[in-house]
Amino acid sequence: MSVNLSTESIARASSRRPWTIIGIWVVLFVIAIFLRASLFADVITTEFAITNDPESSVGKKLIEEKLTGPKGTNELVIVQSQESTVDDSEFQQIVNSIHADVSALGPNIIRPQTLLNYFQTPAEFLVSQDRHTLIMPFTMAGDVDAASEHIEEVVDVVDGHKGDSNFKVLLVGQATLGLDFQEVAQEGLLKGEIFGAPIAFIILILVLGAVVAALIPLTMAIVAIVLAMGLASLVGQLVELSFFVENMITMIGLAVGIDYSLFFLSRYREERSRGLDKIEAIARAGATANRTVVFSGMTVVLGFIGLLLVPSNVFIGIGLAVILVVVASVMAALTLLPAILGLLGDRINKLSILMIGNAETNFDEAGSGGFWDRVSRAVMGAPIISLILAGGLLIAATVFFFDIQTGSSGVSSFPDGIESKEGFLILDREFSAGEVTPAEIVIEGDINSPAVQAAIGRLTAVLETDASFGQPRPLIVSEDGKLGLLVAPVSGDSATQATIDTIKRLRSEYVLGAFQGVPAEVFVTGETALNIDFFDMAKDAAKVVIPFVLAVSFLLLLVIFRSIVVPIKAIILNLLSVGATYGILVLVFQSRFLWVS
Repeated sequence: MSVNLSTESIARASSRRPWTIIGIWVVLFVIAIFLRASLFADVITTEFAITNDPESSVGKKLIEEKLTGPKGTNELVIVQSQESTVDDSEFQQIVNSIHADVSALGPNIIRPQTLLNYFQTPAEFLVSQDRHTLIMPFTMAGDVDAASEHIEEVVDVVDGHKGDSNFKVLLVGQATLGLDFQEVAQEGLLKGEIFGAPIAFIILILVLGAVVAALIPLTMAIVAIVLAMGLASLVGQLVELSFFVENMITMIGLAVGIDYSLFFLSRYREERSRGLDKIEAIARAGATANRTVVFSGMTVVLGFIGLLLVPSNVFIGIGLAVILVVVASVMAALTLLPAILGLLGDRINKLSILMIGNAETNFDEAGSGGFWDRVSRAVMGAPIISLILAGGLLIAATVFFFDIQTGSSGVSSFPDGIESKEGFLILDREFSAGEVTPAEIVIEGDINSPAVQAAIGRLTAVLETDASFGQPRPLIVSEDGKLGLLVAPVSGDSATQATIDTIKRLRSEYVLGAFQGVPAEVFVTGETALNIDFFDMAKDAAKVVIPFVLAVSFLLLLVIFRSIVVPIKAIILNLLSVGATYGILVLVFQSRFLWVS
């Protein structure tokens, strides 16, 4: 006995057993919620990891293996007073109080030996030139993820010392900035959901003409998003996932969940208007609309497999997020949607509103009957003019893409009012922002040999003459004398072009000049160096990923449509639409068109 697993037979079977199918999905939904609540937080990382070992990654690993253990994140407390100086007793009192409370957090949260107090270790780099500002640097315990987990406890301790109006007490550092970045991102995502979902609902009412029908695509999107979150929680047990995963699942899930549902709903209502009974209309929609959904999902999944080729947890996480939510959306469209329609039938047209795509739209045998039909006929009636107008607009928008400037979002991009940004600006003005994100120069070789010592001396001397660098810290040497670490603060935001140029100059000029002919390997690492290597990696990966995605899409469409023209046309349209989208982003946000700030 053969089993027919066509999209038509799946839709028919689902519509005939609606309660069974819906029950299965309810169980999956509950399981996904449980997995999301219990596992998701543990599989997400805020660290940007590059897996092909560029210079910055090699240097970072050497530091962790031979010097510090797991790379900690640098934090510092800023204490500032407009009236008092560090020489006043009340200044000393508040600093000692903060030092005691931060120390009391213990070695599971901070590394106590790294916590510097000017009044115990009177190093002048801890005090500003006017002596009204003092910094108290320390390193968080554990790795980046551990620091992200515990930073709120440090924030609470520091916030407890903000009662005195004479003193400004701020916490700034890598973990603090990461915490604020996540809060800003989550706030933006929440705003997008608060405004986006109602707008999507209104548009769906306009398109479908009925409130009940409009609720179905949103329901499908929510189900797909929750299921994908649960699946991501399981996949994260095997692969480290970037915190972008949640945002991607939500955005893409909302888009494709609604999109795929509209395909099916529109075809179902069309078939009902032609006289087919409920089950047959669902089956016909399954045979046509859901076939399109499957092929669309396959194209998206195969395309995003290309991101899995990129040696970065960020891109791999984004690729997996999209793949999981698209698969969930396709499965929901194949089974859950026919089951819901099998249960509701024509009751989806309840609360009908006579709008553009109202629920009572009639279709004759030629398929005429509505706003979009008239638009399509007008376009097909003047294809050359339509092609010139639409193609011209897309090409014009794409032109702006070639002016795109890529980079990481530094603290300067944070909204005003964020405390870590305020602390960063004070730090940059009174000291050097590079105290938080310094350049780390790793020297591998016989550190105590005269040649290496001379090279280190030459490098230190040239750094001291460059205003972009702060005073280099004393050289740190491993126990076996085979690894040295020279830390140099860098002025400015680690993500700005000026700082990037400074690190590139350090690598290409200063290090090469100082260590030429010296038997040692030198690796420049630190946040800016990691950012440089990350974007270099992304540019190199794009040369592989883009051709891969285009080739896979071409072959898939060639097999599906058995035509050479259709896949070529699809690829051209995709390139134009993507190019135009990026062009508009550049025009609006980079060029400040329409006064967007």
